[in-house]
Amino acid sequence: MSSMLIRNARLVNEGREFDGDLLVSNGRIVKIASSLHGENADVEIDAQGQWLLPGMIDDQVHFRDPGSPDKGSLYTESRAAVAGGITSFMDMPNTHPATLTLSALADKKRKAAINSVANYAFHFGVSNDNLDTVARLNPCEVAGVKVFMGASTGNMLVDDPKILERLFAEVPTILLAHCEHTPSIDANAANLRDLFGEHISAAAHPLIRNAEACFRSSSMAVDLARRHGTRLHVLHLTTARELTLFEDKPLAQKRITAEVCLHHLLFDDRDYPSLGNLIKCNPAIKNTTDRDALRVALLSNRLDVIGSDHAPHTWAEKQRPYSQAPAGLPLVQHALPALLELVADEVLPITTLVAKTSHRVADLFAIPDRGYLREGYWADLVLIKPEPGGVAVSQQPILSQCGWTPFARQRFRHSVSTTIVSGQMAWHDKRLNDNCQGLPLRFMR
Repeated sequence: MSSMLIRNARLVNEGREFDGDLLVSNGRIVKIASSLHGENADVEIDAQGQWLLPGMIDDQVHFRDPGSPDKGSLYTESRAAVAGGITSFMDMPNTHPATLTLSALADKKRKAAINSVANYAFHFGVSNDNLDTVARLNPCEVAGVKVFMGASTGNMLVDDPKILERLFAEVPTILLAHCEHTPSIDANAANLRDLFGEHISAAAHPLIRNAEACFRSSSMAVDLARRHGTRLHVLHLTTARELTLFEDKPLAQKRITAEVCLHHLLFDDRDYPSLGNLIKCNPAIKNTTDRDALRVALLSNRLDVIGSDHAPHTWAEKQRPYSQAPAGLPLVQHALPALLELVADEVLPITTLVAKTSHRVADLFAIPDRGYLREGYWADLVLIKPEPGGVAVSQQPILSQCGWTPFARQRFRHSVSTTIVSGQMAWHDKRLNDNCQGLPLRFMR
């Protein structure tokens, strides 16, 4: 690996901003100082005027590999991710076939070792008939175990109370939950069909997958976790009411944690008339009150991490009528630039954003030597350049296989100028380095 010296950067780490230099050798950060005058490296970058951050660790992506190469693959989506400042990702199990067996897990790891330019890990799935396998999992071999306590594809919906009791009692590692109450969703959809027939627009999505459907499921998950002592992580919170289920205290003192996703922080129900199915996702983007409550909760310890829930579908699929269009958005390529709009608008301090996208993710999943700017840690780094006039997203090539983005009409006030993955240049000056090879994430549990 080439050595690398970043000079004159504005480093953001562990609640502080400070000017300095950073030296990388053999994939690791070896020196951080206010000045490294006299040091030399194979590659030098003058980062004057730029923030230097630890790369985003995305705890929730759907890279569609295997099964849907027209939507995305480990090859295409990992490249989109590094362009968006993501240096490590954890992929979800609802692929085709689903990651419900050890052989399916091993197959994903083999593919990533060949194709991914970002660091990688995989969540294991739960179905109604693989609980014996889940109970015997080695906690160091998976990022986490994912349960769909709401509508999903295939046989991954788990809503039998007896199976859920056993899962929460026996799962050997962190359990990630998608929480929506399917009977409530079905009843809401039926009521709207009675009123409007099949001519329902995307604006109805948060009425069908409403706050009550979310709270009924997430409160059940939290209750199960408390009774069984489960290490539970509830994914993509969308409502103010759900926030009451989670404690505002340091991560090290909690066994029940929560994630929020960037689209639930950046969009609200006023965006459905213009974006329609492009922002149809599960759980649904809700109203402005909910969005603002999520933003405020990030300023405390009530919400622990920010993920993307990157879930690409083809443009043609998204043009179908609402009831036929799939749910999910492609987000990784614009992850950090989009989130930095909250910093530009003074909604979040940059130090909080870094904590929720890097530090806390590494801590929550027990990932050693990543997620911080520390000597001896892997060099997963992102340089962020201010763009005073804003950069039009529509003028940038889309790297995700699906070829579209919900941010097409926006201008971002920051861009990712450089992404370094395990000491390798993955993205620099709007160009990918196809020779970069991400490494498997390790878990110390």
